[in-house]
Amino acid sequence: MAYVDGFVLPVPKKNVAAYRAMARKAGKIWKEHGALEYRECAADDVKPGKVTSFPQSVKLKNGEAVWFSWIVYRSRADRDRILKKVMADERLKGDMNNMPFDARRMIYGGFKVVVDL
Repeated sequence: MAYVDGFVLPVPKKNVAAYRAMARKAGKIWKEHGALEYRECAADDVKPGKVTSFPQSVKLKNGEAVWFSWIVYRSRADRDRILKKVMADERLKGDMNNMPFDARRMIYGGFKVVVDL
């Protein structure tokens, strides 16, 4: 069954062009190394909640937007192998040190797919 890495992060609206450029580059590299899908989505209908919400999860500040992203792999083993290659890829070295968002407020994790319709 497939495996998914998921991400929720705050992107300053002034950095959206830089983030999109970085995401396009990263997505091509992830897919080149074997990822099945690479998606980056900007919040469109996301409201603050009373207890929890996407904006609250990343401590969204004025002038920022929530992004929800995911990468699909064939399996956890494929993900681990691909991630190792991506993290060693020289084409991403500069980007990793100059992120156009606050990576400390990014939420991420790996998930087993349990329903796939």
